[in-house]
Amino acid sequence: MLTILGVPVVVLSGQLLLGVINGAFYALLSLGLAVIFGLLKIINFAHGAMYMLGAMVTVILFDVLGISYWVALFLAPLLVGCFGMLVEYFLLRRISGQDHIYSLLLTFGIALLIQGVLINIYGVSGMSYSMPEVFEGGANLGFMFLPYYRAWVIVVALLVCFGTWFVIEKTKLGAYLRAGTEDAQLMQGFGINVPLLVSLTYGFGVMLAAFAGVLVAPIYSVTPVMGSHILIVVFAVVVIGGMGSISGAIITGILMGVIEGLTKTFYPPASSAVIFLVMVVVLLIRPSGLFGKEA
Repeated sequence: MLTILGVPVVVLSGQLLLGVINGAFYALLSLGLAVIFGLLKIINFAHGAMYMLGAMVTVILFDVLGISYWVALFLAPLLVGCFGMLVEYFLLRRISGQDHIYSLLLTFGIALLIQGVLINIYGVSGMSYSMPEVFEGGANLGFMFLPYYRAWVIVVALLVCFGTWFVIEKTKLGAYLRAGTEDAQLMQGFGINVPLLVSLTYGFGVMLAAFAGVLVAPIYSVTPVMGSHILIVVFAVVVIGGMGSISGAIITGILMGVIEGLTKTFYPPASSAVIFLVMVVVLLIRPSGLFGKEA
């Protein structure tokens, strides 16, 4: 059997695939955080709860209304995004312009509230979501077996990440978003509805988290506490990439997933801490992150 550094190629390729999949989720989630912080300067500790809501809403829509995966893929993020816009309008807007600690504490409280309500209703036991029939099975690549759904997750996550980067960095809408957050009075003077732009931006960042939740539902067990488990890792990814850096969130998310997968192969005890170790090293060398701008 072919090996690399004493590890069978089949095992290594399997862990790399798992790392890329986790990296795709990290990229989507950290991208949403980067959009919200980079454009709105909000430290959104409710992001993990929105990710969890995306998965929970998908399961609920299927169980109660019999809605298919393809409908839920668009409907669940839209519903959670609308909920996020309501949170921004009624709560976050009230502390606009205040110190970052206020948004951190408020969103943390929102996350605990959402999680507590769903735990009371559904408990903490996992809920399952059936794999879409079209993605059942996989392809034998010779050196590894690639499940079709895992391939779909990687492709669609990368497309959404690239599309988001393109819209924010290369289009007129993205220019309006950046300008509106830098000088709201000037943009309002040109007839731009800045408060609406802020709500839409927050809602879109939340939608990215919910979209990741929909993608993860057929792979992992769906529970009300799943968001809190991944949130701290995603924040570490954002810090490594640079707070507010769109491209940094995408690249670092995928890279950290791969590094985590490789660590599970060669030294499993360190796999749960390797991302935080990388964060410490990066902050010591470059406090603004790999792709962040110096203050």
